[in-house]
Amino acid sequence: MDINQSKNMAKQAIKALEDKKAEDIHVIDISEVSVVADYFIIANGSNRSQIQAMADNVQEVLGRAGYAMRQVEGYNTANWILMDFGDVIVHIFDKENRLFYNLERIWRDGKAIECSEL
Repeated sequence: MDINQSKNMAKQAIKALEDKKAEDIHVIDISEVSVVADYFIIANGSNRSQIQAMADNVQEVLGRAGYAMRQVEGYNTANWILMDFGDVIVHIFDKENRLFYNLERIWRDGKAIECSEL
């Protein structure tokens, strides 16, 4: 997949998260530091139901756009849902686990970008 397609997928995922009132959405461009993906999208929600609704919406929106989800982890507990779409990986946390795992710090070698920069 080319970088423009990855950007488009990331934009659609962000919109899907925003539609379900995701909080504190961050995007990290990891294309230069990892072969895992081009972008990490990190967001959090207030409760289990909202976090699962955010994940459902991302899957629905990206699915309709033709992007298949490779894998999902953590959906039932909804402390940290990881959604792997290949070049874009979406992480949806509850507040406590987001602070604990601090992916922004772990992936600081990547380039933090504003959602509007996509």
